[in-house]
Amino acid sequence: MVSVRSRIDYILKHNLLVQKTYKYVMSLFFKFIGLFISIDEKLILFNALSRKYNDSPKVIFEYMIKDEKYKDYKFVWALDEPEKYDIPNCNKVKMDTMMYFIIALKAKYWVSCVNIERGLNFKKKETRYLNTWHGTPLKLVGNAVGGRKDFDFSDIDIFCYAGEYEREICKRDFNVSEDSLLLSGLPRNDELYHISDEQIAKYRRLLNIPEDKKVILYAPTWRDSKDKGKTYSIKPPIDIGYWKQELQDEYILLLRTHAYTNKLLGIEFNEFIRDFSAYPEINHLLIIADILISDYSATIFDYSILERPIICFGYDYDEYADDRGFYIDLKKELPGGVLKCEKDVVEKIKTLDYKEECQKTTKFKNKYLEAGGNAIEKCINMLFGSEN
Repeated sequence: MVSVRSRIDYILKHNLLVQKTYKYVMSLFFKFIGLFISIDEKLILFNALSRKYNDSPKVIFEYMIKDEKYKDYKFVWALDEPEKYDIPNCNKVKMDTMMYFIIALKAKYWVSCVNIERGLNFKKKETRYLNTWHGTPLKLVGNAVGGRKDFDFSDIDIFCYAGEYEREICKRDFNVSEDSLLLSGLPRNDELYHISDEQIAKYRRLLNIPEDKKVILYAPTWRDSKDKGKTYSIKPPIDIGYWKQELQDEYILLLRTHAYTNKLLGIEFNEFIRDFSAYPEINHLLIIADILISDYSATIFDYSILERPIICFGYDYDEYADDRGFYIDLKKELPGGVLKCEKDVVEKIKTLDYKEECQKTTKFKNKYLEAGGNAIEKCINMLFGSEN
């Protein structure tokens, strides 16, 4: 089933004719159905990245269910596998079913970090739509990506961004309206602005990190499918034996692949390198990491909030730049530039001037992230306005 859905998603993303036909027919269908469904003023529909219980919608939901002001509201989470989640104070619906679309037409409020309409266009005028999105982009996104002209977020009422750098990207490549833009940062990142030593120690214990080891988090972005949607795989050119030999005395390495990556090739895990790809709370990993290794992932912006060293391991930089493209010159703008060879990455770690690299990250953060730390409250205040 997952493979079939992946292939359908791939076709819809890469075939413009199929994309347009599907969007027109299905949008018309759900608009017609919506004529017979009344809005429920107290109903809120949530969905998130990879159709799971995560990201900014999760932290917004968890904030709201603790607030007495929202005790009369009804919450629904849309999930791929709703039976796997025990979520308090809400109902669950299976993503992309007919019942899902009926609830979407009925709900007065939508909260998402991807999309509620599933690439369609059936939002009612009375519906209030908050989209937090799920990362500050380094690589091209939305309609800037080759073959993609299907992003139209003009119906979104509130769209989060973190700084001037993102503003034009949102408007141009997502077709977000000027009036809907909210300078807030990502709600999921509020926690990263308020961490303590006690919190770091707590998460290290939770994740069973040895007391005498520093933590390297390797979090590469996803690569588009090479087999027309059958798989979304990644195969970093890493000799784990070499990394272990050079770094194991001081470090352990945690691997976190992108949520859309469904196949990891060429890496065997051991006591030195551990797989945290399925771990639900990426903030825990960011908080305990002493160093981040990534490539072109928005995680770089998230981690910069902590003002710690960032290494870009761009082993396929030239190919990725040609195929996908970037908004900025990574070699000049990223705190440590771009390293293409694993030996350069390992040597960088071994000779790191930690204080100097932290200062570089701080400079990067201050340039690109202008807002953050109280995004949850900003989003909720904007979504409900004077109603509460």
